[in-house]
Amino acid sequence: MSPAVEIWPAVAQIGILVLLLALVHVPFGAYMARVYTSPAHLRVERAFYRAVRVDPDAEQRWMSYLLSLLGFSLVSVLFLYALERLQGALPWNLGLAGIDPAGAWSTAVSFTTNTNWQWYSGEATASHLTQMAGFAVQNFVSASVGMAVAIALVRGFARSGTDARIGNFWTDLTRGVVRILLPISFVAAFALMAGGVIQNLDPHTAITTIEGATQHLLGGPVASQEAIKDLGTNGGGFFNANSSHPFENPNPITNLIEIFLLLVIPFTLPRTFGIMVGDKRQGWTVLAVMAGLWAASLALTTWAELAGPGSAPEAAGAAMEGKEVRFGLPASALFAVSTTATSTGSVNSMHDSFTAPGGGMLLFNILLGEVAPGGVGAGLYGMLVLAVVAVFIAGLMVGRTPEYLGKKIGRHEMTLVALYVLTVPALVLIGTAVSVVTGPGLAGIQDPGAHGLSEALYGFASAANNNGSAFAGLSTGTPWYEWLQGLAMLFGRFVPIALVLALAGRLASQTKIPASAGTLPTHRPLFAGLLAGVTLIVVGLTFIPVLSLGPVVESLS
Repeated sequence: MSPAVEIWPAVAQIGILVLLLALVHVPFGAYMARVYTSPAHLRVERAFYRAVRVDPDAEQRWMSYLLSLLGFSLVSVLFLYALERLQGALPWNLGLAGIDPAGAWSTAVSFTTNTNWQWYSGEATASHLTQMAGFAVQNFVSASVGMAVAIALVRGFARSGTDARIGNFWTDLTRGVVRILLPISFVAAFALMAGGVIQNLDPHTAITTIEGATQHLLGGPVASQEAIKDLGTNGGGFFNANSSHPFENPNPITNLIEIFLLLVIPFTLPRTFGIMVGDKRQGWTVLAVMAGLWAASLALTTWAELAGPGSAPEAAGAAMEGKEVRFGLPASALFAVSTTATSTGSVNSMHDSFTAPGGGMLLFNILLGEVAPGGVGAGLYGMLVLAVVAVFIAGLMVGRTPEYLGKKIGRHEMTLVALYVLTVPALVLIGTAVSVVTGPGLAGIQDPGAHGLSEALYGFASAANNNGSAFAGLSTGTPWYEWLQGLAMLFGRFVPIALVLALAGRLASQTKIPASAGTLPTHRPLFAGLLAGVTLIVVGLTFIPVLSLGPVVESLS
């Protein structure tokens, strides 16, 4: 199939996707703002508050908010770990034994941190009960945790002199699940079922192939998990092939629905931010930067795959190895860019089979810090942290005390921001370096040379940034990678969250400063350009050396 044949359907698909996102942006953003600011509680929410014995109207300081979040996440890890270990003795186990300790640890951490890194084949490892009561539940609550942290930071900017009170974690968590994620997932699951995604509790079914061989196909509650997998930017597939499996993603319509789901909340939260801080222009600025970076990545990745070097790509019209032939190369590139830019991690093609520049672009999306547009919640608070960096740099350039949304950015605020910016790169680079110089680490790397380094770098970038996708050439089902990547997922999720909540507390305790003639306007194109530049420069200065040894060297060779 030639690129000319593929391009126009792809352009139409992108146009429909952008139109759908634009149509829901304003009403959905306003709805989420009402969800997190409404004083009323639903009956089902009150029942949960009584069960956990919390006062939903009691405001928490940032430390109490953080401790509640960490306590809830710890319980989630322990529950999921126990469920995985004991699944062989529980109902709907499909004849599967309990998962080994290292694997259960890695998976429990993975789903609790919204990473959904999968070292295993889902259909051969996890029971229906583990998939439903374990993985799917964590898909909801881990996504809601990320949204809660983003809203807490927004409150920090919006409030004035509140003694570091930034809301109530239990209220934010519950509302995110009950009022946002559950209703949309319910509708999306039915839409996916209408498109052909399966939803049942069937065990393996034996069928006879056209060659006369016997093949065993597993059923399961796929549509319900697929909906929240994408909506919550989780990414863990029911099947090993993830969204390239026809039971998860059978046709171009379901493919478009899934891409829409994984982009809709990250691209809409800037509207919620603008409403909550009382200046919708601020939300438009953040959205413009996110959308610009995403669009640039999509254009470069699609070009790299269509112009793939070599006789085979030239004969096929594009680099089709590992791509989803049902959808075409541009649709595979669209899915890949969207999933790596949103910390989702689900795939409808194999990222290891992308060309060197195309795969390097996907890796760059993750290294960007998952901010274009990033995961649910995580993308917004990551971009707001970079906005603080941008105003600080602008303040140094003109010799004024930096301010953002009426809050002074001083030494303490910048210390928290600097630690945030350095945490994940440290985890990525240290994990990669240790793995490429030790026996257990090298044993899991499939390819030698530059591509092998890219595999290891992608693996730790995906873990520490809570993305979850893989280059597919890294064998991570070993104790070395299960334990090391588990630690990278834990620290990559909760250290930045702790720093963001501490920043939110400091900002909330400040009194707002009225704008003056010397205040930098942060709603204009000039600041949007500065913010985009800071985002790219921070990543460039940190990762260009290692990228030069991986994707760049491979591209040149």
